[in-house]
Amino acid sequence: MKSVTPSSCTGMGAVPFQGGIAFRVWAPHAEKVYVTGTFNNWSKNNNPLAKEPDGYWSVDVPGATIGDQYRYLIANGSKTISRLDPYAREVTHSNGNSIIHDPDFEWKTVGFEIAPLHELVIYELHVGTFNDPSEVLPGNFNKAIEKLPYLRDLGVNAIEVMPAMEFRGGFSWGYNPALIFAIESEYGGPAAFKKFVRSAHENDLAVIFDVVYNHFGPGDLSLWQFDGWNENNKGGIYFYNDRRSQTPWGDTRPDYGRPEVRHYIKDNALMWMEEFQIDGLRWDATAYIRNIYGNDNNPDNDIIDGWSLMQWINQEIKRQWPHKICIAEDLRNNPYITKAVQNAGAGFDTQWNARFSHRVREVLLAPEDKARNLNLIREAVEQRFDGAAFNRVIYTESHDEVANGKARVPEEISPGDADTWLAKKLSTLGAALTFTSPGVPMIFQGQEFLEDDWFRDKDPIDWSKKEKYQGILNLYQDLIRLRRNLKGHTQGLCGENIMIHHCNHQDKILAFHRWDTGKPGDSVIVVVNLSNKGYPEYQIGFPHPGSWNVRFNSDWSGYDPSFSNHPSNETQADRKGRDEMPSAGFVSIGPYSVVVLSQTP
Repeated sequence: MKSVTPSSCTGMGAVPFQGGIAFRVWAPHAEKVYVTGTFNNWSKNNNPLAKEPDGYWSVDVPGATIGDQYRYLIANGSKTISRLDPYAREVTHSNGNSIIHDPDFEWKTVGFEIAPLHELVIYELHVGTFNDPSEVLPGNFNKAIEKLPYLRDLGVNAIEVMPAMEFRGGFSWGYNPALIFAIESEYGGPAAFKKFVRSAHENDLAVIFDVVYNHFGPGDLSLWQFDGWNENNKGGIYFYNDRRSQTPWGDTRPDYGRPEVRHYIKDNALMWMEEFQIDGLRWDATAYIRNIYGNDNNPDNDIIDGWSLMQWINQEIKRQWPHKICIAEDLRNNPYITKAVQNAGAGFDTQWNARFSHRVREVLLAPEDKARNLNLIREAVEQRFDGAAFNRVIYTESHDEVANGKARVPEEISPGDADTWLAKKLSTLGAALTFTSPGVPMIFQGQEFLEDDWFRDKDPIDWSKKEKYQGILNLYQDLIRLRRNLKGHTQGLCGENIMIHHCNHQDKILAFHRWDTGKPGDSVIVVVNLSNKGYPEYQIGFPHPGSWNVRFNSDWSGYDPSFSNHPSNETQADRKGRDEMPSAGFVSIGPYSVVVLSQTP
């Protein structure tokens, strides 16, 4: 056999060049490697790859072109193994063929930048159920595009897309990636996702992509024993082959210490930013990247290489795209997740704060008012990481909080009847706390129009509820406008500062002061009533005397006809101190309600 010349092209996978395609794959234990596909009538030996240093193989194939399907044939001893390309951007399906993807795309929106953390409002979205009129197939990116103007009008400015890496089957949450470089074929593949990102940017919406690096698969996992080698009957070259392989989702933790695997994951993270113009990444379950069992209790189980990998990737993203963000789902309240790398941190911009959700939901779901613990609300509102208010993402509903034995907040309050007065009042109170507390607020798809039950990947959002609960939707719109200070009188909600200055455990009334710079007109007062009793005149402290206008009253009957429309208008604060504040005034507040007040700047 004549000798094969390695490709002069750089890059992994299938790389187009003038007149053909370069193929490169890592298979250190292979004796021979071939590429077979539609360009050579699926010949098993027409196109051998040349061996390169460090276990890489490559070849240029003239005549191969964009759209061709292909696989690698890897010879190891008596075995010849057929594999999908680990770097494939597109596949027919998770156990099908790789497709040579066209990298060219007209973006039109180059230069779009995500809002800073203190102005960010996130909407978590699952492509398969977000806008799915079919009873047979999951939703896709083209259907999701149809709803982007709705999200823009809702007021959110970032969409967090649950994982859309190619996974087994058509229905899934996405946390079982088979091929991390490929966009799920049932969702429309890479071209559809690029159109989705472009359309989002055209609607002033940033896109945050949920990535899964704590494990791969375990189903339809072409990476498993990729080149025929393994130890201990484990995963081979892409995985740990000892006890570090163990995860709650399968024996498939990547080998974060192996240079080629580190580059594989890093290349993937950077690809989303560069090729797909993504504005941020949300990393799933980072505790299991840094620790075998996902805890902080035993340093013997720490994975040092996992920690350094997160640092490396976060640093590189900040170097190339300073405005883009990385979010960690760590859920261990570890402040080092969001510390800078130079301060021994992992370098994430912010992290999910499940403690906020758990504390608030516990109070909302208490069987009676006397069990509603204001100290839990205080803890939820005041918590921060490394002293920074926006180092946490806060929510009452997320995909995790509305599944796995838990349901939507209204459903949890009134099982089987989320339409009750109590369910509406308490769930919207939780939403108001989310949008007025320090942190980056997030809501889960459908939360804004009282979607009920629990989240399933075959249960699409019921969009008829958007019309049925238009008032609740308006409530969310108003909260988002307040949080983003779109009307110019709630700048305090964009600030770092908070002081809980009133906490009445008997009457279940809590009030806190939010401010940004401390200049006149930037203070916001939030009053929370966690009892079924309304108060026409309830006195609290204010940071400044004068007129305070009610900017939001969750008890307004315009939000729902069953709400009591408790009168909450202007408050005059006098110069008599109260609650360690220099002034005091009377507030009118309804049952299970939140009132937000500010002065005119």
